[in-house]
Order: sequence, then C-alpha cells, then structure tokens
Amino acid sequence: MPKILIIEDEAAIRRVLVKILSEENDTYEVEEAEDGLSGIEKIKKDDYDLVLCDIKMPKMDGVEVLEATKKIKPETPIVMISGHGDLDTAVNTMRMGAFDYISKPPDLNRLLNTVRNALDRKELVVENKILKKKVSKKYEMIGDSDSISQIKAIIDKVAPTDARVLITGPNGTGKELVAHWLHEKSERVKAPMIEVNCAAIPSELIESELFGHVKGAFTSANKDRAGKFEAANGGTIFLDEIGDMSLSAQAKVLRALQEGRIQRVGSDKDIKVNVRVVAATNKNLKKEIEEGRFREDLYHRLAVILIKVPSLNERREDIPLLINHFSKKISDEQGTAQKNFSDKAIKLLQDYDWTGNIRELRNVVERLIILGGSEVSEQDVKLFASK
Repeated sequence: MPKILIIEDEAAIRRVLVKILSEENDTYEVEEAEDGLSGIEKIKKDDYDLVLCDIKMPKMDGVEVLEATKKIKPETPIVMISGHGDLDTAVNTMRMGAFDYISKPPDLNRLLNTVRNALDRKELVVENKILKKKVSKKYEMIGDSDSISQIKAIIDKVAPTDARVLITGPNGTGKELVAHWLHEKSERVKAPMIEVNCAAIPSELIESELFGHVKGAFTSANKDRAGKFEAANGGTIFLDEIGDMSLSAQAKVLRALQEGRIQRVGSDKDIKVNVRVVAATNKNLKKEIEEGRFREDLYHRLAVILIKVPSLNERREDIPLLINHFSKKISDEQGTAQKNFSDKAIKLLQDYDWTGNIRELRNVVERLIILGGSEVSEQDVKLFASK
C-alpha cells in the first residue's frame, strides 16, 4: 500500500490533493503536514513512497525540506508543488534531486502521471536495494594471480571516475563481479546499480525494459512505466551481454550516452538521466561490427576502459584460493563443517580443463563436498569431478 505525504501550508490545496489521490487509487495511504518542519518530523519517523512538497512555506520552505530529506531518506522521491512565481526554483530543485514538479492549480492528468511515475521509480529503487543487500557479500573477487591483480588495480583507478567500462571474457568468468566492484568502489555507491541481461529479454521488449513506456504504447502497456535507465538515475546501469542487443535499441542507448536523455517508448518527451554505463559481453564486438550486428559508434562510446576477464584455465594458480572460498561459502550455506581438500585433490582440479570457468568450478566443489568423504581426496575428484 503506497504511502504518500503532502506537505502544503494551504489547507484548500491539501484537500484537493488528498481528494484527487484518494479517488485515483483507494490503496493510496495519504497523510498531510501543514508546514516543512512537521513534514520533516513525519519523514524522520516513517517511510513514505512519495512526498508532494510545496516550495513556499513558513518555518521551513520546500527547498530546505528537499535538502533535509535527501540526507535522511535519499531514496524517497519528492515532487515539488510550485506557484506561478516559483517555476525557476522548481526547475532548480530537480537539479538538487527532486523527482519532478507540478504547478498550482494542479492539472489532474499531469499530477496523476507524475505520481504513478514516481511510485514506479521508488518500487524499482527499493527492489534494487533489497537485491543489493542480498548480493553485496557474495560479490568478491578471489585470486592474486597477475591477471586478477591487474584487474583490481584498474578498478581502483577507474571506479572513482564516471568513465564507461566494457568488460569482456568467456561465460562464467565473473564479469558481473567486476561490474559490482566498479559500482561499490565508486562515488555512486549510495545510488542504485541496475542490472539488465540483454540476452534474456526478447528484442521486441528490450527498448521498453531499458527506457520505459507510456500507457498505450503497445498492446500490453496498460500504464506508464519507468525503465531501467530511470531507475538507475544517479547510479550505475550494467548492460550484461550487450552484444545481443538489437540495433534499434543500440541506437537509443547511443543517444542516452551522447545526450544524457532518454524517451519512453510511445513518448516524444525527453527525460534527463545521470547514469554511469558499464557493459559486458562474451562476444568479439569488433567481429560483430564487421558483420553489421553491432554499431561501431556505440562500441567506441562504451569501450572507454576495456577490462578483459581471463578464463579459469589462464589463472590456474588461483584455483586453490577459489576452492577454499567456495568450500567455506557452501558449508556456511548448508550449516555444515567446512571440508578440506587434499593436496592431490587440489592438484587434479588445477589440471582440469575448465570450459565452464568459475561457475563450473563452484558447481564441482559443491558436488565434491556433498558426495566426497570427510576430506575431499584425489579419488573423490576422479569419481565426481567430471560428472
């Protein structure tokens, strides 16, 4: 049930807004505050999915409310309510982080569209924060081989910048780990990191997924919806398997990178976004360019920094560390004591042909822990590693 707070010193405007929102959706839980100070007290004590805030108010004006809210509840979208003379201030508040502004007296369609879009954005941001809490501990780069040490050094240099990064390497090597490290070591870490698997989304839906759509843009578009670029505003968007993206979507991504603006499918309205783009692929994009399947101009926009993640066969010296890491992790997940691997078992695993890379190694370690003896032996590896 979405919770909405209206901060407005004019009682008549508050009544109109409450009536409009309540009639639009009976699941909206709408609360009121008559000035900025009481509004901030409510925001401190409760979590709201949206705040509608007047700009000119006694005691504490809307700009001060916006600044305070961004410090204590940065994920809460705020829509400013502007009088006729407040338009310049309203536009400036969007640079400060306001979601949007509406003018007095509020236009019904404009108000409701803004509210729906803001609530959509909040839902996406919250989903991402929950996901990030779940996955941040598991994203850890294990290894001290030369190649991994070089990647860590590049990340340390590049992460604090907004430089776009293209990560290449075979499936299962951990390209997503590099993307997460780039985000978590960046100045954008408090903002969302949104992941998009371009290969998993049908070509006819990829543009809607990335840029959003307006109601009626296509058959199943029964309401306006924000896309991944809007959800990632202020943060990072990770375009995994970008080599599988359609040419039409590539053109729109190129425009977003060039101009910092997007358009929802079915709309001609520009939406400004501030997003760092990190992309990954297991394909040879230069070959894809030669064969007309990937835009060369987009490649050069994405590949400001290139990071090549090596296959596991190219970093065999890291395998003992990875075995120990996975053994501990799997034992913790299953609530069992960690199993040791004999030296001969480790040597056999180091000599194995890891076509599936890190992902395959993790599966093999789990299989050996479940099926092997109290200590995983050379014989256990021979029996179970290749199954």
